[in-house]
Amino acid sequence: MHPLLPEILSAEERIRSRVLQTPLIHSMPLSAQTRADVYLKMESEQHTNSFKARGAMNKVLSLTGEELSRGVVTSSTGNHAQGVARACMITGCPGTIYLPNGVDPSKIEAIKQYPVDLVFHDGNPLETELHAKQQAAVLGRMWISPYNDPQIIGGQGTIGIELSQQLPSIDDVFVTVGGGGLIGGIAVYLKAHRPGTRVIGCQPEQSAAMYHCVRAGRIVSTEHGETLSDGSAGDVEPGSITFPICRDLVDDYILVSEEEIGDAIRFMVHAHHKIVEGAAGVAVASLLQQKDEFRGRTVAIVICGANIAASTLRTVLAS
Repeated sequence: MHPLLPEILSAEERIRSRVLQTPLIHSMPLSAQTRADVYLKMESEQHTNSFKARGAMNKVLSLTGEELSRGVVTSSTGNHAQGVARACMITGCPGTIYLPNGVDPSKIEAIKQYPVDLVFHDGNPLETELHAKQQAAVLGRMWISPYNDPQIIGGQGTIGIELSQQLPSIDDVFVTVGGGGLIGGIAVYLKAHRPGTRVIGCQPEQSAAMYHCVRAGRIVSTEHGETLSDGSAGDVEPGSITFPICRDLVDDYILVSEEEIGDAIRFMVHAHHKIVEGAAGVAVASLLQQKDEFRGRTVAIVICGANIAASTLRTVLAS
């Protein structure tokens, strides 16, 4: 048994009343286009419009009263920050969010709805993350990693529990990969309960850190370009516990272009009347790119979030 499996089961009990069981919808348009039986796990309908609400809630609820009173610190490009901010609001825990350069203004405004402090740092996502972690230690506050944490992974893994309950048989699950917390939690649960299910990691070509780390056999620094999938962009923290999970439990990786991500976002708007963020588009684009390989199979795609700026969405739809 994987050592993180008990944490996923504990998370299911801990957060169930605080998160939504998101719908799993059958996609007739994608099924017709791919000749597979395709389902969409709509984490875009979760609180904060992102799966990140799960892990953040699990982490904050796992803290002792004394730890909560000291407050928490985290770093995020947006979605994890909203998840932590919501958990802080619910528990009354003081929270400080560090944000890197270039965060989407709409995500900043969303975070400002919650009673947390925002600190802007002049650095990329990983640099900001490491700086915030250091500051948490200096201030004596609890650090909440966006992905490198057993409780964060455990919370995200509850999606695997829901998928197993909602769909009796799944051949393949497509999951976008950033730091690896989402796919890590889902993979740990599914490989324990549905070992025949293949877990497919999906990343943008412009920022595919975990793919390059797995290929190298170790965590490495990689080059990153601008991507519509801002929620999954950035390097992997040295020593992250997500790396061995992604190396050992993810069956394959698919990289997609910016054009393919844009096409997938437009597809979801026109075919499903659903707004999805770039990271969610990555998973849809990955199936469309390799559709012949999955013909005749039952496929679930995790639609990880809907937090896309209106200006970005207008640009994508006009392309």
